[in-house]
Amino acid sequence: MRLGINLGYWGAGMDGDNLAVAQEADRLGYDVCWAAEAYGSDAPTVLSWVAAQTERIDVGSAIMQIPARQPAMTAMTAATLDSLSGGRFRLGLGVSGPQVSEGWYGVRFDKPLARTREYVEIVRRAMSRERLTHQGEHWTLPLPDGPGKPIKLTVHPEREHIPLYIAAIGPRNLEQTGEIADGALLIFPSAEHLEETALRPLRAGREKAGLTMDGFDVCPTLPLAVGDDVPGLADMFRPYTALYVGGMGSRKQNFYNQLARRMGYEKEAAEIQDRYLAGEKAEAAAAVPHQLIDQTSLLGPVERIADRMQAYAEAGVTTLTLAPAGFTLDERVTALRAGVEALERAGVA
Repeated sequence: MRLGINLGYWGAGMDGDNLAVAQEADRLGYDVCWAAEAYGSDAPTVLSWVAAQTERIDVGSAIMQIPARQPAMTAMTAATLDSLSGGRFRLGLGVSGPQVSEGWYGVRFDKPLARTREYVEIVRRAMSRERLTHQGEHWTLPLPDGPGKPIKLTVHPEREHIPLYIAAIGPRNLEQTGEIADGALLIFPSAEHLEETALRPLRAGREKAGLTMDGFDVCPTLPLAVGDDVPGLADMFRPYTALYVGGMGSRKQNFYNQLARRMGYEKEAAEIQDRYLAGEKAEAAAAVPHQLIDQTSLLGPVERIADRMQAYAEAGVTTLTLAPAGFTLDERVTALRAGVEALERAGVA
């Protein structure tokens, strides 16, 4: 099992330290550094900044939002980043959510699975430097009865195949991800529930494509906090968990809430959502069960974190992405180093 790091969103208040964190992760041997985007900083700009000032670590988008860009533009960006970084770019894609897709980008959040499948087909064809043509429900290239013609990417990526990941939560999306992608980006993963909530549908998708799980990257992100006070550390992540389970998306379309329900927290997920949508954010955070946070984070002393890492490796995780908590650069770097120590103790590197 390899280690990654997720810098999250640029502009979240720790920008001055993020580059230093990425550079320390590079020095420590972390495999990949991911950056996110929502409706603030964009991922490609951050990743180009990080790639220019690191040497070995891969850089990946977790995620580039599908409604934000035409697929050919995404292929151009991926090829450019792969070339500039010396073959260190990983392309993570996702449909975002209905509020961002329709409210920020003006793109209807309809048929997300079909849209993702077409998008991936076009991106891959463009990155392969074939002349680009596509006849689908969502895109037609070139447009008919106009001056457009099939053209091909002029820049050469460093590699013939840029790894493509999809952020997936729901069973159907996970199955499709197993079928069409090289890896899955997971959030709120529990080692105890990983088989039924993620691996089973991923495996079904791989089988549909005539493939096995060999070479497929199962890549969950977990918050990491090091210390002896496990309940106190868990409390740090109550607002974060409440935001996603309670307020990310609408009452009918909250994929994180649905995931918590599939993990057995149906009653608790309903209460968190009710309170969050009522504006009771503190009460929503208080309603998050300690066990839910503990199962989806890495908390405690190094020995405890090592045990959890071993459980994730045994469950089928191939790249464990850490989001190290800390109010200062020193605290985040200390957490990064503890992650490496825990992996060595776990004996799953």
